[in-house]
Amino acid sequence: MFLGNPGVKYEMTRHNAGFLTAGAFEKKHGVSIDRAKHKSLTAVCDIGGSRVLLMKPQTFMNLSGDAAADAMRFYKVPLERVLVVSDDVHLDLGRLRVRPSGSAGGHNGLRDIIAKCGGEGFPRVRLGVGAVPPERELVDWVLSVFRNEDAEEILRAAQRAADAVECVILHGVERAMNQFNG
Repeated sequence: MFLGNPGVKYEMTRHNAGFLTAGAFEKKHGVSIDRAKHKSLTAVCDIGGSRVLLMKPQTFMNLSGDAAADAMRFYKVPLERVLVVSDDVHLDLGRLRVRPSGSAGGHNGLRDIIAKCGGEGFPRVRLGVGAVPPERELVDWVLSVFRNEDAEEILRAAQRAADAVECVILHGVERAMNQFNG
């Protein structure tokens, strides 16, 4: 599940790092995440012989758990098989962090998934969007648009995050952590 906010005005914002990763994943695998289902835009993709449901929730970030819970119930998927890609203001721009589980870390999309899907026990790929400058408010920062070098860096990082997602699916979280963290 790639987290972001739907709509053109949010396309290149920091909070849409998950959707930017979805775009990189689409290009890499020749799929289009464009079928409306489970309160999301979805696609099914074959990765190493496994059918994978790709999702971009259309519920806005703070209600991402609605989409995740709907798909989990429908497909009877346990929480530990839900992989979430999100932005992270606690990581430097472009840095990745893969984890098998964890807290929301102040991220409202992750918080909603934790609340509505039964806990923190899902793997995640977090994509650094840079720390909130002292003169900015958190909400203004995550909804700000990447510009110039930052835009180029986040698009490169989104490609690496797409590779990390594929690694988690093919080889597991531990290998992805070893390969992409740091």
